[in-house]
Amino acid sequence: KFPGKKEILFHEINPTTYQWDENSTYGGKLVENITQAIARDLLAEAMVRLDERGYKIVMHVHDEVVIEVDEDKECLEEINNIMAEPTKWTKGLPLKADGYECSYYKKD
Repeated sequence: KFPGKKEILFHEINPTTYQWDENSTYGGKLVENITQAIARDLLAEAMVRLDERGYKIVMHVHDEVVIEVDEDKECLEEINNIMAEPTKWTKGLPLKADGYECSYYKKD
């Protein structure tokens, strides 16, 4: 299935047949999934911090948080700083957030 890569075989329930089935994966795919899971957890914790500090989150899309604020309020730097705050389990991990302002949502 994965030419030139060592496979890891595992058993799972087939979502169509509901029977046990053999499947395979490889190291790079596992690392990708682990990275995405960590990114999701960081985003979730950042959203809690933003909410606790009074920011109105109207939605989130994959790796973005959409926050509604008054047009005259300068808060982008503060939001980026809140999102980049370390957590108990990320001590020493360099975190950074980036953002932009617009009057309607658009994917950056």
